[in-house]
Parts: sequence; C-alpha cells; structure tokens
Amino acid sequence: ALVGCALLLFPMIQGEACPSSCSCKSLGESRGLLVDCSSRQLQAVPPLPPDTRILHLHNNSLSSVPVGALDVLLSLEQLEVSGNPWHCDCHILYLKLWLQDLSAPSLANTRCASPAPTRMKPLGKLTGNELGKCKRSFPTKCLEFFWRDLILIAGAIIALILVAWALKFSKKLVCQLNLSQFGRRGRLLRGNPPKNH
Repeated sequence: ALVGCALLLFPMIQGEACPSSCSCKSLGESRGLLVDCSSRQLQAVPPLPPDTRILHLHNNSLSSVPVGALDVLLSLEQLEVSGNPWHCDCHILYLKLWLQDLSAPSLANTRCASPAPTRMKPLGKLTGNELGKCKRSFPTKCLEFFWRDLILIAGAIIALILVAWALKFSKKLVCQLNLSQFGRRGRLLRGNPPKNH
C-alpha cells in the first residue's frame, strides 16, 4: 500500500516542479529533466525545476532573461533559446555569458531582434560597444550605507585633526609654563646670592 501511494504521489511531485506553461520529461533515474517550454508564446522565463538538465526556450516571445533566472539550474547541460526577439542591450549580457559557458552552438544561433544596429547579428559576435554602456546602479540600502560610512570616516578624520592640534597646543603650553617657572627660579636664584660659610 505504501509503495502504491508513493507511486501515485511521485508524478504529482514532478508535476508541481514543472512549470504549467512547459512540459517536463524525466531523463531517467537521477539524470534530471528535459523541460520543454518551446513555442508557448512566453514573454518571461518561468520558474524552472532545479534538476533541469535540458531546457528548450526557443520560438517564444522572450526579449531578455533576468539576472539570476538560470542560477538555480546547476545541472543544466543544454539550453536552446533561438527564435526569440532578443533585445541586445546591457540586459542580454547575463544570457550571453551563460551561453558562452554552456553552449557555443546555441550562442551562434541566437540572433538579436533589436535595437536596430544589432538586428540579425549573432549574440556571440556582439562587442561591448554594441551592447551599450552597462552601468550597475547601487541599491538604495547600499547608498544609505555609503553615506553613513562616508560621514563616519569624515568625523574620524576631523577628530584626529583636533586631537593632533590639541596635543601640539598642549606641548606649547607646557613648554611656556616650564619656561616661565624656570625664569622665576632664575630670578629668585639671582636675587639671593649663595651664602659662603
């Protein structure tokens, strides 16, 4: 009975892991999944099962892949993404690097649809100049920490300058006090000549 329940639950577990917009097929025991999301008019990459080994995303309406969307796919061996209207600006760099590491043929078959200067060029042939200026903006929290740290550093520098100035001033004051005391002693000594016995 337990084996029967486990066999009934196993397809449900696999079905839950598979995105509703795709079809998933097991590649065999502990070999992972073939996830076919091709020709589904997808405009965004769906959440994918971590054990995806082969992923088909071709012939959709994808224009970019969000940074980190494929990071969960640690056992991915094959990725097919051709036939999508890729917008080849800064945001395509993540996909380009993924394909460089994973599949040179897929990179060669992936072509840009826009902007106009990159239209129909293979993604693998694009240079940094063609991708545009990739500026990475800091998250708001990072900026808050940056200003806080900058204020703390400026405060520490000002405090050190004040301490150095105070030490220098105190040395001069001590020297002046010592000189003035020495001067008084000298006058006292000159005013009272030593007695000869």
